[in-house]
Amino acid sequence: MQNIDKIIDKWNADPDYVIEMMQDIQDELRHTPRNALEQVTKRTKVPLARLYHIAIFYKSFSLEPRGKFEILVCTGTGCYVKGATLILEAFERELNIKTGETTSDGLFTLEEVRCLGCCSLAPVVMINKNIYGNFTTDKIKGILEAIYEVEL
Repeated sequence: MQNIDKIIDKWNADPDYVIEMMQDIQDELRHTPRNALEQVTKRTKVPLARLYHIAIFYKSFSLEPRGKFEILVCTGTGCYVKGATLILEAFERELNIKTGETTSDGLFTLEEVRCLGCCSLAPVVMINKNIYGNFTTDKIKGILEAIYEVEL
C-alpha cells in the first residue's frame, strides 16, 4: 500500500486525477487491483463504483495481472488479409496460452487488437512499445528467445 499512497500523494489525492493515479498504478503493478482502487477511493472520496467503471471502460487498465511483455497482434483488415490470425494462433501455441491470457511466469500477455495504425507494414505485432512490421510466424521463436535471454 505504501507504493499506492506515494502514487496518490504524487497527484495530491485530487479526485480530478484518479485516471492518472490509476495509470500510474497500472504501470507499477501491471494491473489495477481491488485493494489499490479501495485506497484511491479512501483517499480521494471518489466512489469505488466509479473507479471500476473507469477500469473496465478503458482498455489500458486491467483488473487482472498482465505480463511484463504485452504482445498485441493486429487483426485489422490489412493485417487480417495478410495472415494475422495465423500469427495469433502461432503465438498461442508457442506461449501455451489463449488470446487474452497471461503466461504462468507472468512474462507475457497475448492480446488481439483491431488496428495499430501501421497498415502499410501489415501484418503487424507490437511487443510493449516495439512495432514489428511485415511479421511472419517464423519470427516468433527468435523474438521470444531474445526476451527470455534478457529476462532469465
